[in-house]
Amino acid sequence: MSEPKHRIRARFTDSTVTVYQAYRPEIGLPAARDGRFPAVWKRDRMTWIKPSFLWMMYRCGWGKKEGQETVLAVEISREGFAWALEHASLSHYVRGLHPDRASWQRELRRAPTRVQWDPERDLHLQALPYRSLQLGLSGEAAGRYADEWIVSITDVTERAHDVHELVRSGDLDAARKLLPDERPYPVPDGALAHLTST
Repeated sequence: MSEPKHRIRARFTDSTVTVYQAYRPEIGLPAARDGRFPAVWKRDRMTWIKPSFLWMMYRCGWGKKEGQETVLAVEISREGFAWALEHASLSHYVRGLHPDRASWQRELRRAPTRVQWDPERDLHLQALPYRSLQLGLSGEAAGRYADEWIVSITDVTERAHDVHELVRSGDLDAARKLLPDERPYPVPDGALAHLTST
């Protein structure tokens, strides 16, 4: 079965969805220990959350990139995730989706969240022909994320390193068994219409 170009794939339960971030240890370790971000975490900056584990691995180099050594699985409420999607603007202008470039820029400035679709990745972190969701949270959205949406924060750095070692050794079957169970995420019809393009 072929994948649509734009579809959210995530690990989720009836009430939560898991997203991934990577931070330097001074932020990531206290966050995992306390279940909330420490005071040093800057809520006035845009923070990007990613439902795709392998896209996070591509972004943080399996937790080896400087400043991204601690990989976090952040379980947030589905209500919060829905709010973020509803209040998001697409991160780039699309002719036909937006009336004009100026309208898109005004929308982007007002939106507390933004959506970017990037190629999903395989175990070798090579690009696949369909896209993975990234959500950028700023202002009100970043505050809601930190203070209201988070259910749990888990340090998954060791899992990232274990998957990477299995890929390096060529044992892809064993590597796949360590991946989170990501499935197509259910969204109401039309909920992504303002965030996708052909």
